[in-house]
Amino acid sequence: MTTTQDMIARQQPLSTEFGYRTTATEVLAGRDLTGTTAIVTGGYSGLGLETVRALAAAGASVVVPARRPETAEAALAGVPGVRVAPMDLGDLESVAAFTAEMREAGTSIGLVINAAGVMATPEQRTAQGWELQFGTNHLGHFALVAGLASLLQDGARVVSYSSVGHYRSPVLFDDINFETTPYDSWVAYGQAKSANALFAVGLDARASASGIHAFSVHPGGIMTDLQRNMPREELIQRQWIDADGNPNPMFKSAAEGASTGLWAATATELLTRGGIYAEDCSLKGVVANDHADLTSGGVKEWAIDVDAADRLWALSVEATGLDPFAG
Repeated sequence: MTTTQDMIARQQPLSTEFGYRTTATEVLAGRDLTGTTAIVTGGYSGLGLETVRALAAAGASVVVPARRPETAEAALAGVPGVRVAPMDLGDLESVAAFTAEMREAGTSIGLVINAAGVMATPEQRTAQGWELQFGTNHLGHFALVAGLASLLQDGARVVSYSSVGHYRSPVLFDDINFETTPYDSWVAYGQAKSANALFAVGLDARASASGIHAFSVHPGGIMTDLQRNMPREELIQRQWIDADGNPNPMFKSAAEGASTGLWAATATELLTRGGIYAEDCSLKGVVANDHADLTSGGVKEWAIDVDAADRLWALSVEATGLDPFAG
């Protein structure tokens, strides 16, 4: 049985040949993924699009579930071995329809990369009434993986996109939907990103006996469509862009941001480190829950806490009606 101390031990710093400016293509250089089927959410813009391109170039077949299938088809035109299917992560019925179609097809799945997400949105609810960021970023992906669980082959990996944004909040189990606490879009985002990390902890603990491993990653700072809900003035104030709209030069490109997710999806050195949180194609250790420096690297203890992961798992099972690897 995995403990929090086990997770802290797995998170001990690990350096690799890759780094901050490594690209997705460089991570997969020399790898032949022919015969591997990958599911990539958010695979038609930003980090997800670069992930799909790199996987396809390495020979993988990729399925991209998309809330806007026509937009996805246009973005992915010319990328070989890619299929788009309709799915809205913010609607559990839509996720169930997609996973049912996949089960009917019966194709074994080697990779699931949960790259889609929303950030700092105005207060909204999903189709099932959950706070939008938690419901989309976590529950939608939980339902996706749960619905595909029977198709995951031995050796499959599930990679969830967390963020250094998890520093902003643990999962607020007593008020996930901000029903008694004033809504704060960044606290809600932090909660969702902590949930993404905890999902990797919980999933790996349950699936590793079947040869399936789960990881979470922080891709780094990148200007993508994810910032669409942020006013220009806020972007300038945070120094994410300058007055002319140019991104901060310290930000990564989308190709660089996609590298850590693909490293987690393929790195052999992670076989004994299931459930970890990676960044810059490396591990940077654990920081205390009161640590405030978002530039230091490392994962907060609350995002790898096994008790919190188990509590989140139980909540997610109740919310979705799905309990993968229960037997």
